[in-house]
Amino acid sequence: MAEDKKEKAAAEGGKTESQAATTPADQQQARVQVDDAGATCSYANFCRVTGTPEELIIDFGLNSQPFGVPTEPVRVTQRIVSNYFTAKRMLHALQLSVQRHEQAFGVLETDVQKRVVGKAQA
Repeated sequence: MAEDKKEKAAAEGGKTESQAATTPADQQQARVQVDDAGATCSYANFCRVTGTPEELIIDFGLNSQPFGVPTEPVRVTQRIVSNYFTAKRMLHALQLSVQRHEQAFGVLETDVQKRVVGKAQA
């Protein structure tokens, strides 16, 4: 009888009863080790997102003229190409990080003009 359950579980999803007991919380507790010794760090105040049906392309660069439309080209210094599954996980992680930051320090205004006007009136 127990063998029948294992065979049925294997046929339905490849998991036995003991494997099915693993919860998402258990999976989140496992930490991925990261070696960032060879990583480079760069600053970006410009981001452009494009893509194909299979991949998302994110370009980062430095806009030397942050007000209005730049008169000179923005030099892209980093390009990240990712699949949409990883992009969705990154979106979720970024969203959580920004929410935590805003809870601690206040809402981030992304419109530069509103930030400048707000400072001048104060």
